Amino acid sequence: MNWEEFRVNGKELVDYITDYLETIRTRRVFPNVKPGYMKALLPESAPVNGESWAAIFGDIEKVIMPGITHWQSPFMHAYFPALNCPASLLGDMLANAINSLGFTWASSPAVTELEIIVMDWLGEMIGLPGEFLHSKSNGNGGGVIQTTASEATFIALLAARTEMIRRVKDELEDYASLEDAYINSRLVAYCSDQAHSSVEKAGLIGLVKMRYIESDEHYSLRGDRLVEVIREDRAQGLIPFFLCATLGTTGACAFDHLKELGPIAREENIWIHVDAAYAGTAFICPEYQSWLDGVEMVQSLAFNPSKWMMVHFDCTAMWVRNSSSLHRTFNVDPLY
Repeated sequence: MNWEEFRVNGKELVDYITDYLETIRTRRVFPNVKPGYMKALLPESAPVNGESWAAIFGDIEKVIMPGITHWQSPFMHAYFPALNCPASLLGDMLANAINSLGFTWASSPAVTELEIIVMDWLGEMIGLPGEFLHSKSNGNGGGVIQTTASEATFIALLAARTEMIRRVKDELEDYASLEDAYINSRLVAYCSDQAHSSVEKAGLIGLVKMRYIESDEHYSLRGDRLVEVIREDRAQGLIPFFLCATLGTTGACAFDHLKELGPIAREENIWIHVDAAYAGTAFICPEYQSWLDGVEMVQSLAFNPSKWMMVHFDCTAMWVRNSSSLHRTFNVDPLY
């Protein structure tokens, strides 16, 4: 396909997308197919010669759509919201055309600077303290776009692990000469029994113990129970280092009590990461920002604009109070 063909075919595809989204309510939400349905519709091996656009375009309805779960349908009530909109579609199209790999400022200055500015806008919209904004933290804090909230939780846990191992070796004489792996084996993280499964997975991948603390009758994690579990773990020689507090749990949209958890975590030198993946967008409304009370005591926070803000998946907004913790964890200096 040359560029002139792309111009014609692209317009055809835009028309198809528009028709699809305008009539999506007429489609069955969940596909009526069985596993393996597609194998009979496609060749057994890749074609030696490329097919025409017309043939490929015809396969959209013949091959793809029969197996699509239509997340944009107004009748889609499973999982969670995953919305898009015309502006997001066009933005994705332009981003794909430019195809920048924005891993450093030099690799694409506009990509880096736009991310910084927009993340500050979004942080101000949901009521984050200035310490989490690039423009108000002297470069210490700031926001970055991640792919998923699961990734944000894992990154926060790894950063917290690095900080605690460093603190233990600096402050505790008995640990100064020990291997990092030994200290890591003594670390323990916490979350509510209502927390998302990705928190458990972060602990598994990070090779740290994870404690699941029983929530109250409102499915919220409370301070008294956290204190009790921390005391039990310290008595066993463990080192508390990380707490994932959820604002809007997946099962019941419950909210952990940040104002109770924050002072405890601060006293114990525990990193609090806030997983607001599901409900974080609601904080844009001033009347809901009271659910963020205590956020000034956390180290990191993430939520998903790809749920309620009509931004394409995957898009998780993550902020940190001190980005140097992430730099110490992830920065490397390759020869190239």
